[in-house]
Amino acid sequence: MKPRIFLTISLAFAAAFPYTAVCRDDATPAAAAIDLPVEGRMPSLSGATTWLGSPALSSRALRGKVVLVDFWTYSCINSLRQIPYLRAWAARYGNHGLVVVGVHSPEFGFEKDLDNVRTAVKDIAPGYPVAVDSDHAVWRAFDNEYWPALYIVDSQGRIRHHVFGEGEYDRTEAIIRQLLAEAGHTDLPSGAKVVSKGVEAQADWAQLRTEETYVGYGRTDGFSSPGGMEQGRSKTYVRPDGLSPGNWGLVGDWTVKEESARSDKAGARIVFRFHARDVHLVMGPSSNGASVRFRVLIDGKPPGAGHGVDVAADGGGTVTTPKMYQLIRQAGEITDRDVEIEFIDPGIQVYSFTFG
Repeated sequence: MKPRIFLTISLAFAAAFPYTAVCRDDATPAAAAIDLPVEGRMPSLSGATTWLGSPALSSRALRGKVVLVDFWTYSCINSLRQIPYLRAWAARYGNHGLVVVGVHSPEFGFEKDLDNVRTAVKDIAPGYPVAVDSDHAVWRAFDNEYWPALYIVDSQGRIRHHVFGEGEYDRTEAIIRQLLAEAGHTDLPSGAKVVSKGVEAQADWAQLRTEETYVGYGRTDGFSSPGGMEQGRSKTYVRPDGLSPGNWGLVGDWTVKEESARSDKAGARIVFRFHARDVHLVMGPSSNGASVRFRVLIDGKPPGAGHGVDVAADGGGTVTTPKMYQLIRQAGEITDRDVEIEFIDPGIQVYSFTFG
């Protein structure tokens, strides 16, 4: 299998070319024809382990439809920020020959658990079928490397365009409309209106200067606790002094594994110096059915109006299921800040930080 990559645009590019706004009007995308080469035939979907929201779909059965295949994983902020557009297109063009198929190909181990995926899909409510690809068989069939990744297939079963990462929403919708028209659908409605909110809201690209950071030793970067990271064994970590932007550290008793870090005693903490509007943390209880209380501080104070959707104004929150939790959404000036998460109970499993 090729390396799996979370695709985010480079921060320098994002600052120079901000992405589309959270809302846009009902204007129909420009009708000028877009040159679309044939990139190959649509591979089989038969490797999916199960389907949610639909009976199993096959490439053969989808012939005659324009198909949008989206590779995603439910704890990925980049995937989540793309879903409002997929949801809108499925609703807008579903009666005009478009089928959107989400292919859930997990990154972390907990995303292979079918119950977790079912819960996530129910909470997200994408409004289109989801193929559960826990063995990455569909991923390999498409020779895919990215989350998120879109493949647009024409009514003859040919891949005509792809998009790796977030963005290009107006162009993607224009391509969808063009392929639907080529398939004989001339009664298309005006362009979809997309409203993103909560964790799905588009990033503040102009202020996003901190990269996604993994906590497990397999892919981590910027770790700054004195004495370095111990792999696979419990260690008492000391708070780092004077963190630089993009650097982070552990405080208290932790066991760091390849994919994640587990808190071994109550009161364990993580500190991170960041520059972004939003702070997210992928985490879950280390035991099924358990819950872990936590408290978030930003520059040593409760976040107040800058709290994320999974945190109260006083910084309090509870982890009950493995997923991405939004800790901070700042409303004011964006500068370099320190976020600190204290886990009041032991047994948290922490995977990665993402920002928006």
